[in-house]
Amino acid sequence: MRNKEPDSCGFASALQAIGGKWKTSVLWELHLRPHRFAELRRLLSGVSEKVLAQQLRQMELDGLIHRHDYDEVPPRVEYSITPLGMSLNDAVTAMSAWGKRHEAWKARQQAAA
Repeated sequence: MRNKEPDSCGFASALQAIGGKWKTSVLWELHLRPHRFAELRRLLSGVSEKVLAQQLRQMELDGLIHRHDYDEVPPRVEYSITPLGMSLNDAVTAMSAWGKRHEAWKARQQAAA
């Protein structure tokens, strides 16, 4: 059973926002420029339409991305990063740098063993 208590330090909330295999990649692509769904699917090789749609919906509900429906025929929808999403992207970039340092440390430990 999952604990329903609020996350006092905020870390669990942050992990939930970036949880999922594709969310950090979507954030990265959208920080470069807005994209349409099909463009994101091509850029993120290996993601299914279903999973990408789910993760985009979750990210929109979390306030990380904005979905703009142009109300045209044929339909056109574009996704862009929000300021909140940009700030999370900055945090993920810092975590990525830490991860690279950690991998290098593990490699040195294995080489020394």
